[in-house]
Parts: sequence; C-alpha cells; structure tokens
Amino acid sequence: MNSDWKQWVYERTAKPLFLSINPETAHHLAQGLLSLTQRVPFAFPILESLTSYSSERLRSKVAGIEFANPVGLGAGFDKTGELYPFLSKLGFGSIEVGTITGQGQPGNPKPRIFRYQEDQALINRMGFNNPGADLAEATLKTQKKNCVRGINVGKTKLVSEEDAVHDYVYSLQKLTPYADYAVINISSPNTPGLRNFQKKENLIQLMQGIRNGLGGKFPIPTFVKFAPDMEKEELKPLLELLPELQLAGVILTNTTIDKTVLSRYPNVEKEGGVSGRPLRQRSTDLIRYAYSILKGSLPIIGVGGIDSGEAALEKILAGANLIQVYTGYVYNGPLLPMRILEFLDKTMKKAGINSISELVGKDRI
Repeated sequence: MNSDWKQWVYERTAKPLFLSINPETAHHLAQGLLSLTQRVPFAFPILESLTSYSSERLRSKVAGIEFANPVGLGAGFDKTGELYPFLSKLGFGSIEVGTITGQGQPGNPKPRIFRYQEDQALINRMGFNNPGADLAEATLKTQKKNCVRGINVGKTKLVSEEDAVHDYVYSLQKLTPYADYAVINISSPNTPGLRNFQKKENLIQLMQGIRNGLGGKFPIPTFVKFAPDMEKEELKPLLELLPELQLAGVILTNTTIDKTVLSRYPNVEKEGGVSGRPLRQRSTDLIRYAYSILKGSLPIIGVGGIDSGEAALEKILAGANLIQVYTGYVYNGPLLPMRILEFLDKTMKKAGINSISELVGKDRI
C-alpha cells in the first residue's frame, strides 16, 4: 500500500474521530492508543513499518549529530518524555521533548488549545504544562534512545526573570545526559516576560549565565528558539551573537501572537500563539533572512506550517538544515513524516541531488 492509499484510509477512519473531540482529549487518546500497541502482539511493528521511509539521500550530519532524516517532531507534542519510545519509531529523524521547566507546573487553565480547521491552524496557551526536570529525568533515564532526542527547556512561570539562569541550568544539568541536543526556549508567548530574553543585552546575560552555570560550556550542542514576531532588524544582532555565545544554531520559529493571520480574526481567542499553515510564509521568510546572515556557518532548524513535502522543501531551500512538524502532524496524522520524506527523496533523485545539505539555501531547484 503506497502512502497515498494509507493517507486515504486514515482520512476516512481515525482522523474524523480525533478532530471531533477536544484537542487535549484527542492528544491523550492518541497517547493511550500508542501505549496499547505495545501490548498487542505485532501491532507496533506493523505501525512502524507503515509510517517509516528511509533513503541514504535523506541522511545528514548537523551540529555533529547524525540524523537518519531531516524531519523532526517539534517540542510541545511530547511534554513529558513518556511518548518518546513510541514516537521515535514512527518515521521521525528526531524527537524534541518538552518544553521542560525546572519545577513541575500544571500550565494555564483549560481550555487552552483551540483548532481553526479552515486555516489548518491551532492557538495554544498551554503555559509549559510539564512534570518538571526531576520527573522528566526519571522518565528519560529508563528509555533506550532509538533516534536523535532533543530536550527543550524553558523558564518556570513562578521563577523571576532575575533567577531564570538558575532555573535553566538546573533543567539542563538534569536532562542533557539523556539528549543529543538541547534547546533554550525564550520565545513562547505563554510565559509572562519570557520573550524579554530576545533583547540583545538580556540574551547575552542569560546565555553567558547558563554557560557559566554549566561549567563554562554547553555539554551538548545547544540551540536557541526565536519567535516569528520580531522585525528582521531585531533578529539580525541576535543571529550575529550566536557564535560568540557558543550556541550550535537557531530554531525558527515559535508560534505567533499575530491573530490577523487567521480567517476568523478578530473573533478568536485573545491569548496564546498561532501555529500551523498561517505561519508558513512568515517562518520561511525569517529562515531565508537568517541564512543570508549566517551564510551556512551555523545550522537552522525550520518550524512553522509544514504540512506537506512541498512545505518542507520550501523551508530547506530557504536555508533550514532540518525541519520540524507539530500542527501539521495534528491535522495530517502519523503518515506525514513518511509522505514528506518520500516527496523529498523523489525530488532529489529527479534533480540528481544526493544529500539534504546540497538543497540547503539553494532557494530553488
């Protein structure tokens, strides 16, 4: 059965169920079903074979890490690390766990995630709901690492901006032994004051403080994640700082607070960030701009509105070495990584291109 037929079956069976119920309930249902497949003989190997695609053309080395393919699952889907053993076998080249904070926190009051199906978008104001670094460590240390694992860390809501360094350091000390790369999240719109660290002087102080707290250097390749709501003039000095701050690269972008990208504006939730298809062009534009500044010296992980092979290729051509999906995965289901990889591989083969790195920053093929 090729991927088109598999997707056709999914669209007419599981997808209507998941989109008919509350988004958080749907997420917990999916989590339960994944757990169930582990207990049913042969169920998980079958699921794995149905969702996986491999090709030597898709392998790449980024920040010194070997990736089987460029498609990762972005932070926010697996907030505890408990889903990693399942998700790592569903066709992804990497899984990013988190966001994890130093202290456990329940997040914002429910409801806190909203679908906008006509836009293939979500608004989320989850607020970093997670078990905290101690419990996340207890979960991760028992698992076998089947594919590249990133750990995304943020600031605990109750911790002041002045004490943020210690909070980040605590999480990184606990969790980096179980990860291939780390991400310092300073761009979520759902933690008050977090985006203040995107100001140049604040970024310098934060990153130097974290690095000093970790013994003078980051123990594993460490990325920083920026928001899409900055002007290019604001982003440029931050990008130019990355080598000095000893960061391995940048993730572009987080969710946007600009609700005008939605067709139902202004009749939408006032709080939270928009993800999904409406973010696609803005994210791609910032990736293209960042690539023009970095000139390939540091890798870019592209996120925002990736729901097809075409959207993934667009990000890579703009300058992304790797890409991540989240909202596209919610709407398109477990076959999305396979469909993206199949498209990329066929496109590369047709163009006579043998590696993802040959595509990065070409802007067109």
